[in-house]
Amino acid sequence: MIHFFYLVGFAFLISIVFGAISNGTPKDKLWYGAKTFLQFVGISLLIAWVLYFIPW
Repeated sequence: MIHFFYLVGFAFLISIVFGAISNGTPKDKLWYGAKTFLQFVGISLLIAWVLYFIPW
């Protein structure tokens, strides 16, 4: 479970940086940061779900 918290923390911090350095209005920056956060977490969970079923 601690891995998930690390994932969310990392995604949050990186999304803040990506949102801060993006172009546009503050609303656009906030929206871009939120989308980046959701993409980090969503894609990571999708990959984890797929890898779960691969027998190592």
